[in-house]
Amino acid sequence: MSASGGTKAIVAALVANLAIAVAKFVAFLFSGSSSMLAESVHSVADSGNQALLLVGGKKAKREATPQHPFGYGRERYIYAFLVSIVLFSVGGMFALYEGYEKIKHPHELEHWYWPVGVLVFAIIAETFSFRTAIKESNVLRGKRSWKEFVRHAKAPELPVVLLEDLGALVGLILALGGVSLALLTGDSVWDGIGTLCIGILLILIALVLAAETKSLLLGEAAGAEETRKIEAAVVDGDTVTRIIHMRTLHIGPEELLVAAKIAVQHHNTATEIAAAIDAAESRIREAVPIARVIYLEPDIYSETEAARGADPEAAPGGPAPHGTEH
Repeated sequence: MSASGGTKAIVAALVANLAIAVAKFVAFLFSGSSSMLAESVHSVADSGNQALLLVGGKKAKREATPQHPFGYGRERYIYAFLVSIVLFSVGGMFALYEGYEKIKHPHELEHWYWPVGVLVFAIIAETFSFRTAIKESNVLRGKRSWKEFVRHAKAPELPVVLLEDLGALVGLILALGGVSLALLTGDSVWDGIGTLCIGILLILIALVLAAETKSLLLGEAAGAEETRKIEAAVVDGDTVTRIIHMRTLHIGPEELLVAAKIAVQHHNTATEIAAAIDAAESRIREAVPIARVIYLEPDIYSETEAARGADPEAAPGGPAPHGTEH
């Protein structure tokens, strides 16, 4: 994984979740709290999720092969999508089941100080993990809001860790609330209600993660700022006079494919056009270093053809347009 900040946040979350999972499970054994059991499973699932992100980052570093000529950058998206599945099934669905069972068959909490003490410890540990994720994310977030950062980040690791840590903190507060109400009222049904709330929270977070990583898996274009830089870098005003149309695609978090049809002068020789294309590729890579794969096709611009509007069939991957495209 090229982003060291992302790795740091993942490792911090992994260490915190492993320690918290052990503490929560011990508290469950002593107290019988369903909230503590749900939270211990939640922490185990989160630990597995961070392990998946690390594995995905390692696999993404593999060199390109003839069978996979664009490399393995999307491995990170695949493993991030697996995280959402694990969070939904192991974390959310288990918590819903455990909460239902606790409400249906309530029993008194024993040794209440165990869950309360562990939850306070867990909140402190998760706060440090969440703080690390926020600190590392701010380096990449810039002036974007947190919602925009999560929705538009091309590297999936930090948004995943951020949402997991946020869910963990809110879940811990819900668990502490459920245990506290059960102690205050003497009715352990509140512990089950807290567990149900944790399950609903985890499922909602899992659905958000699944939607965002699905979009990355399908293939997203370059951001608006990167697109502007590429457009400015392509045209030199001499040989390359304009961009007729352009497509960009992230083939990995830090790998961008650029395909464009560019307008050249009708009197330019093949040697001049080849030199102009080479120069344009160099300018693109200088302006946007993650532009690793660049295809530029020269053509003669025609105002008559341009006036007809864009041809959707001319998009890369679509059927060949009728006649000669200009």
